Amino acid sequence: MNSCELTASVTAIANALASKLTEDELNLLGLTLTLLADTLLTIATHRNICKCKSD
Repeated sequence: MNSCELTASVTAIANALASKLTEDELNLLGLTLTLLADTLLTIATHRNICKCKSD
């Protein structure tokens, strides 16, 4: 999947969710996914830093 296909897929998912969820549900889902993304980035960064220190 190239970057254009990826963004089109994510947009399609967002539109499908938006058509089924209330505004409050969308806000909660968006905040939850942002928290997930931030946590994954924190874990990846921590792993990278620790790997560099152990070499």
